[in-house]
Amino acid sequence: MIDYHVSCANTNNITNENYEQNIIDIKFMREAYNLALKADKKNETPIGCVIVHNNKIIAKGYNRRNTDNSTIKHAEISAISGASKVLKDWRLEDCTLYVTLEPCQMCAGAIVQARIPRVVIGAMSMKSGCAGSVINILNNKNFNHQCSITYNVLEKECSELMSSFFKKMRFERKYKKLLLKRANMQKTEMTQNQ
Repeated sequence: MIDYHVSCANTNNITNENYEQNIIDIKFMREAYNLALKADKKNETPIGCVIVHNNKIIAKGYNRRNTDNSTIKHAEISAISGASKVLKDWRLEDCTLYVTLEPCQMCAGAIVQARIPRVVIGAMSMKSGCAGSVINILNNKNFNHQCSITYNVLEKECSELMSSFFKKMRFERKYKKLLLKRANMQKTEMTQNQ
């Protein structure tokens, strides 16, 4: 069972090494978060991802499913593809993947296939997350590769971004329905008055 309340900012029993890693994790999660903001501005689900090798970002990605009309244009898939090109290898064995939302089954599978040893997650996805929420593909002992996972880095910011995006989407859907209903009512009135 995952303790979803453990945060990278938790200072109980923290060592200098853990503290330094927490600072690094926050730094790179902020980069992923900035990419999620970019996706949000394009009316995409606001998920951002960076892949780090030797403490440098080598690839970035954000959701582009609507923009590219493609089911597979998730942040993680774009970043994994970019990192493979940079390293000229499909194995990303010395990399860390930072993502603002827990990966779905497709992305979790790609992470395992790419042999990424460590994944850092901003917010959990209780309906579709595959790093512990629904299932845990990243740590499944039946596969030939498992990932170390750090949860809840910048969790508040990542969760709030997702929540505000979906609130905005629901509002826009209701508003469009209302406009359509009014237009239909006006058509009906015009037809009856003729």
